[in-house]
Amino acid sequence: MMEGSVLMYQVATVALLALACSLASAYDPSPLQDFCVAIDKYDSADMNTFLLVFVNGKFCKDPKDVKAEDFFFSRLNVAADTSGRLGSNSTAVFVDQLPGHNTLGISLSRVDYAPYGVNPPHIHPRGIELLIVLEGTLLAGFVTSNQADGENRLFTKVLNAGDIIVFPIGLIHFQLNIGKSNAIALASFNSQNPGVITIANAVFGSEPPINPDVLTKAFQVDKNIIEYLQKQFGK
Repeated sequence: MMEGSVLMYQVATVALLALACSLASAYDPSPLQDFCVAIDKYDSADMNTFLLVFVNGKFCKDPKDVKAEDFFFSRLNVAADTSGRLGSNSTAVFVDQLPGHNTLGISLSRVDYAPYGVNPPHIHPRGIELLIVLEGTLLAGFVTSNQADGENRLFTKVLNAGDIIVFPIGLIHFQLNIGKSNAIALASFNSQNPGVITIANAVFGSEPPINPDVLTKAFQVDKNIIEYLQKQFGK
């Protein structure tokens, strides 16, 4: 009986380790070739017209057609327009902008902030973010998932040029320019396409809209407030 229990414990340990390894590689697994330069479409003449294919990522360009330009992006020195209501804007360098990113598991973006501009609360469902401030002063922070005690803990830090902060994958985070001049930051991700969900836009601006009764109960406010917010974020 004792030997059986030990054996079961060993099997369970191996299973947990295997699960941990599979979860660790669940996002943008390591490539099996030098590169896979992304293309949006695959030539239908090269595949069975009756075969429907879904690809989690991008098709690969024929290696013999790959050029140096596929791995090159030159506009990250140009500031993005920050004249919008939020006072911030980003220049993404994801797989759609840099095809050579495909399967390599990395990407980045430049974020520009007008004075008091905000990069509003959002999440990246498929990537960890590492943010470095190049110019200006930012208040940056993230919120934990629901804790055992029912709380959501907030971590914030004031960042100056040269400072770095990391935002764990899937957690709500934000940045606010608390200076009187423009600010610039670079954000790097461990995914070729980390995705972004801006919380306010998703909750109040979804298409079709979320039933106001759901949001009224969730936010514990008057229904008129919810309907007002949906008009602000609606298309």
